[in-house]
Amino acid sequence: MANYLTLALSKGRIYKETLPLLKAAGIEPIDDPETSRKLILETTQPDVRLIIVRASDVPTYVEYGGADMGIAGKDVLLEHPKAELYEPVDLEIAQCKLMTAGRENDTARAGRLKVATKFVESTRRFYAEQGTQVDIIKLYGSMELAPLVGLADRIVDVVDTGNTLRANGLVPMEHIADISSRLVVNKASMKMKHARIQQFIDDIRIAIKAQ
Repeated sequence: MANYLTLALSKGRIYKETLPLLKAAGIEPIDDPETSRKLILETTQPDVRLIIVRASDVPTYVEYGGADMGIAGKDVLLEHPKAELYEPVDLEIAQCKLMTAGRENDTARAGRLKVATKFVESTRRFYAEQGTQVDIIKLYGSMELAPLVGLADRIVDVVDTGNTLRANGLVPMEHIADISSRLVVNKASMKMKHARIQQFIDDIRIAIKAQ
């Protein structure tokens, strides 16, 4: 990958909200990942390519050199607290909050709280800081279901409008972190390709200000 600047992205909201920033920086994918089966996308800049990976894998690809840079939500980065990455830019996109949620007017139960989440590290840190002992149940989706069927007392999840919570009889409770998408950079790449990466960072910062 020495001849390329490789940027790891995930499909979905982050990808869609990143595209205008990339375009402002003069970078547009030649193929649409929503319709193409390709996982490596060439762009209008010959030395820049995108790789499409699972959102939770972006920090791993960047840390271990599979990509020079990546764009990941802060919620994902908080689950990789020891990752050796630079985090130079908050893109100010895909904004939401990481929160606890549960049934409205739910009374505290005796014993340890059971908390369902895919954000295990963030949840563990949050409740440890509160001095609260919890049992964490890892789920990968349909988090709102857990309190409804008695699997958990609380959930920890990202909240945007809160409509999904309300539709399932739940309410947001405690705020854990503000979430937005961040540009992350591999430390070795920052040294080896410093000028090119710094130019990309500068172009993205200009694009953010222009939004």
